[in-house]
Amino acid sequence: MTGNRGILHDDHRSIVRTYTSRAWITCVLSWKGRTREVMTGRKWTELFFLDEATALAAGHRPCAYCRRADYNEFVAAWSAANPSIAPTTGRRAPIVDAALHRERRTTTGAKATSRHQAASLPRGTMVLVGDQAHLVAGRLRLAEWSFTGYGAEFTIADRSIEVLTPASTVGALRHGFEPLLHPTVL
Repeated sequence: MTGNRGILHDDHRSIVRTYTSRAWITCVLSWKGRTREVMTGRKWTELFFLDEATALAAGHRPCAYCRRADYNEFVAAWSAANPSIAPTTGRRAPIVDAALHRERRTTTGAKATSRHQAASLPRGTMVLVGDQAHLVAGRLRLAEWSFTGYGAEFTIADRSIEVLTPASTVGALRHGFEPLLHPTVL
């Protein structure tokens, strides 16, 4: 998958910032035959993710343009999980983006995480065990993340675990949103 956080590069194709927009979106790699050369022009900087679970853990959401059906499903599940802040009418993306933006970083700028009981986490959530990211592949089952795919699944005990996926997105996963996962996970 590809992601967009705005223009992150300079004229020399060097990354000079981490985001320029609160709308962190996840797009498909191929759409209507369109092609681009990476980091050209001053439109946006392409980010690449192993799969949607990885992008969601980074704080992204589905694109409303190239992934309209997935976007609608995500917003519906996200709204069901977060009724006190959920958009009810009008443009929904800015409300979701603002909430995700608050959940991405701590006040010091570090990656924000939360803690949950392992048994409560839905498939598609990303967690941290030691210093290694893992995908929740099923109830109390994890698969180690890598740049090329996931490792073999293994079972863990129900305990408090550090969660990389923003809490409101974990709620969307609990309410039925199913992210696109890399084929190395069963």
